[in-house]
Amino acid sequence: MIEILYEDREMVVCIKPVGVLSQCDGEEDMVALLKNQLGGEIFPLHRLDRNVGGVMAFARNAKAAAVLSAQIQGGGFVKRYLAVVGGIPQPEAGEMRDLLFKDSRSGRSFVVTRPRKGTKEARLAYRILVSSEGRSLVLVRLFTGRTHQIRVQFAFRKMPLLGDGKYGSRDKGCGIALWSHRLTFTHPISGEEMSFCSLPDRSEYPWKLFDFGGVREMIE
Repeated sequence: MIEILYEDREMVVCIKPVGVLSQCDGEEDMVALLKNQLGGEIFPLHRLDRNVGGVMAFARNAKAAAVLSAQIQGGGFVKRYLAVVGGIPQPEAGEMRDLLFKDSRSGRSFVVTRPRKGTKEARLAYRILVSSEGRSLVLVRLFTGRTHQIRVQFAFRKMPLLGDGKYGSRDKGCGIALWSHRLTFTHPISGEEMSFCSLPDRSEYPWKLFDFGGVREMIE
């Protein structure tokens, strides 16, 4: 069963489990699982990588999908993530801006120094919440939604996410240390501001390395 945080006739907000595809037109993706659980149509709005879990939103009709998709395109759909990176970012809070190129053949994205066909701007803001043993728990806000964006931008700066072997992590003790922590947006019909959050399993590595109680005010 998919954990549901909120549902009405227009939309559903839920927790995507690690290991489940967001959308693949298959029986085991989030769209199919939600259809089976809730009934009716499910319209995907955004994606999380297979090995990333956390808060996701889906529309339940075409009108709501159009309104929410416009919010995403216009920057009104705010996405925040928790990540564990190898290293301690300097400064402790700031922005990362890069040009990313997606290589469809390899399924990887790369930071490039000059604009060329297929490059897109990638922008995020981050803040260190706590560091331990040369690793940092960071809060990330995405301003753009590029393929593997958080993973690539930190890896480019020699701070790959723990467990992300695809982008250079040598830590094999976990899956990709990235969690969709909070979504904030406006309800497509009522116009009410809505915000939903979730934390990863803090009994699992590497999340258990950090005292979330000490940073609760910064992430709530």
